Amino acid sequence: MDTERVDSELRAALSAADDESASPGERAEMLMEIAMGLQKKPKSPDQLLAAVALYERAQGLCPAEQRLLHARITARKGTALQALPARPDQGPRANDALEQASAAYESVLPILRELGKPEEQAEVEMNLGLVLQTLAGVNRARMTDAIAAYQRALRIFDRVRFPREFAILQNNLATAFLAMPFTDERGKMREALAVAAFEEGLQVVTFIDHPAEYAMLQNNLGNALQYASSSHAVENNLRALEAYDEALKVRTREAMPLEYANTVSNRANCLWNMPDDVAAPEAGNRRNQVVARTAYAEARAIFAAHGEVEKARIVGEACDQLEREILSQATDEPASLHST
Repeated sequence: MDTERVDSELRAALSAADDESASPGERAEMLMEIAMGLQKKPKSPDQLLAAVALYERAQGLCPAEQRLLHARITARKGTALQALPARPDQGPRANDALEQASAAYESVLPILRELGKPEEQAEVEMNLGLVLQTLAGVNRARMTDAIAAYQRALRIFDRVRFPREFAILQNNLATAFLAMPFTDERGKMREALAVAAFEEGLQVVTFIDHPAEYAMLQNNLGNALQYASSSHAVENNLRALEAYDEALKVRTREAMPLEYANTVSNRANCLWNMPDDVAAPEAGNRRNQVVARTAYAEARAIFAAHGEVEKARIVGEACDQLEREILSQATDEPASLHST
């Protein structure tokens, strides 16, 4: 049914593009608008593929002298290609759409710098950074190029005029730093840069005005602190727990169940090895482990209910492992500790 509807929408759009009463430029712009509507909330990859087809038709219709319009159409086509899911079944071609998106963004940047608005240029740089960061994860691009694209975007998306975009870019920069190998002495420096970027983003977004971005940054800051290779592990973990708690003010189970499950899982990871009393670590962490086990179980149920099978499996394995650890500790305790 979805495929039939997409085909129908595509035919209607192409029919409109053949309207001779409009100029080629107007028809190209019309196709771009229809394609943008198709990809706004796609219910299947078919809608994204249909949008790509419309953008390509619009590129063909666009007069050569309308360079800015052609660049805008190409940039929008890049966003549709970027949104297409990877195809692992295609082997080496699994990320073809992302590589096409990267090429599209690279091709339009000189024109946008010359003729477009600064915000258009910055948006393309941001999208290019995201594409390159994903491709770097499969060794098809360099993470340093993604970081450079984010930094170029930050020249325009500053903290005063564009707080939301600034915060997102700081988050992207931080995750890029953390994704780089930690095999040399610069690894700790990149960890510090990542934490600083998350904190920089949090200076410009608020719980009230930008709740989604605020929660994302707090969650990711918690992760960065939790896994930092530092001699101040307990201090970092306490700060991480505070960050997760801030994220959970937005990521409630009712409003954002999957995001909630992600954050409570991260929080459980942090609690697993945290002493119940940081002033007396020798007293153990039984209480924190029990809280973590409950959180894992809740997250597993949420992931399973929403069809996130792999996440449910990973969290379930952590829950089972922690359960065994708790039972083992209970078995090892002196009998006097079980008396009432």
